Amino acid sequence: MSNYVDGFIAPVPKKNLDAYKAISEKAGKIWMEYGAISYVECVADDVESGELTSFPQSVNLEKDEVVIFSWITYNSREHRDEVLDKVMSDPRMEAMENEEMPFDGKRMMWGGFKKMIDLGE
Repeated sequence: MSNYVDGFIAPVPKKNLDAYKAISEKAGKIWMEYGAISYVECVADDVESGELTSFPQSVNLEKDEVVIFSWITYNSREHRDEVLDKVMSDPRMEAMENEEMPFDGKRMMWGGFKKMIDLGE
């Protein structure tokens, strides 16, 4: 059972979705190899701009982009820190950092969260 979650929101140009998916699949395999419980990437399907806040507003979404909502689960914060250390020192990740990213990382949001309620996985 996972008790810690890293969450991500990013704007991705629609024309770059295939490239984003390819990079995410590579990265996800590395995270899973080092012990993440799950690695999930979702593309917005029913997301509208709000009056004050929304997923599109959070990343300053442009007309030709779509919101990606992702999360990685771990046993605990300590487990996340161990997995993250291994992932970030993996040469495959370092090689990906040198590739051109298919989205604007400056508008990406992320953070770590402790689970408060889990009604089933």
